[in-house]
Amino acid sequence: MTKRTKKDSTIAEALKPKRTRRRTPNNKTTTNFHVSDALWTVFQPLLPLHKNTHRFGGGRPRVPDRKCADGIFYVLRTGCQWKALDETELCSGSTAHTRFQEWEAAGVFLKFWQRGVECFDEVQGIDWAWLSLDGAMTKAPLGGEKKRREPHRSRETRGQA
Repeated sequence: MTKRTKKDSTIAEALKPKRTRRRTPNNKTTTNFHVSDALWTVFQPLLPLHKNTHRFGGGRPRVPDRKCADGIFYVLRTGCQWKALDETELCSGSTAHTRFQEWEAAGVFLKFWQRGVECFDEVQGIDWAWLSLDGAMTKAPLGGEKKRREPHRSRETRGQA
């Protein structure tokens, strides 16, 4: 029985055939999602201005907001994990998640939803008559008695705990 050395395993890896099959391309039906120009014209003015916080004013170039919006809306539409964005050509998952948190803290999505409701009301009209302004979810004060018999003694027998 011979003992394998580190050199033997390196030689074995070198002799192992390289992968010849190409990576499967991304499904364009799902990953080719981009925010439309009409939607972007409504969304862009709601975004907060970015302030460069790098101490020397430099740093890595910022990923464009539109690319991050594409990634964020893709995650919200499909329900995939943020890190799954790394396999698409949209945006990095960590960048999209960071930008999502920034925009959520700034109230961008609430303003966007409000703007969408206003636009829908202008185009389609919302029937506000059926909505309720008041409601309560409490127990009835005189709910009545229980419908079952109460036991007369404990079910424990012979010192059971």
